[in-house]
Amino acid sequence: MTYETLSCEIDDDGVATLTLSRPDALNAFDLTMARELEQFFAVDAHDDAIRAIVVTGEGRAFCAGMDLSAEGNVFGLDESLSPTPEEFRASYDQAPYDDGIRDTGGKVTLAIHALPKPVIAAINGPAVGIGATMTLAMDIRMASEKARIGFVFGRLGIVPEACSSWFLPRIVGIQQALEWVYSAEILTAEQALAGRLVRSVHAPDELVAAAQELARTFVVDRSLVALGLAKRLIHRNGAAAHPLEAHLTDSLAMYWTSVGDGKEGVAAFREKRAPRFTGRASELPAIE
Repeated sequence: MTYETLSCEIDDDGVATLTLSRPDALNAFDLTMARELEQFFAVDAHDDAIRAIVVTGEGRAFCAGMDLSAEGNVFGLDESLSPTPEEFRASYDQAPYDDGIRDTGGKVTLAIHALPKPVIAAINGPAVGIGATMTLAMDIRMASEKARIGFVFGRLGIVPEACSSWFLPRIVGIQQALEWVYSAEILTAEQALAGRLVRSVHAPDELVAAAQELARTFVVDRSLVALGLAKRLIHRNGAAAHPLEAHLTDSLAMYWTSVGDGKEGVAAFREKRAPRFTGRASELPAIE
């Protein structure tokens, strides 16, 4: 995996540390980073050698938002287009709308959301705009004491992107989400913790190690199939209209794991030993 704006290291436990790597620009998000992040989460991270991912930034920032120095439409959008909602919905993944209208940050967060593996944000410094919203699709956010997080779209006359209008209220509630978006203020790490946006706050030199250690507790001696299905179930059924939807998908997931890694898990429990799971996250059974 070779990138221009990212670097990736994988340890012996399969925990990948993905680093946003444009430190001279405070890791600002540009179209190259957008393409590389989408490639990583939609394709490369599905490699079974990767069991969990920690995302952080190189240098003193996590991501300073969209790089506003580009010529023309800085968001990479085609200003000659004027689609109706009906036209866009019907052909959003086709030319010219796929490249000309679709939000690049949203493509990234959809890829993160679809990945059946734990993803942890280690927010080491400023994270504003897309630097904040990209973390919302990640499963857990941990922050350095130096982290500063801002949903600053109102200052630029634009709207929250990267599917954040779906993720943010589910994480912190509608009232808190609206207050942060309306105010467009920069939050300290402690304010983000109080608002339940982040799980925990750490000393700067301890953050990434803490995130990596948390990731290891998720994947060492764990079934990657069960883990991937559990992530899918919780995201899907947390928004289901009736618990019957959860029952139906839970039942299929329970069936397939019980005849797969579940047999090894039960045997290991009975024999008082560590399990040796063989299921692959790349081979999840269909449950819906």
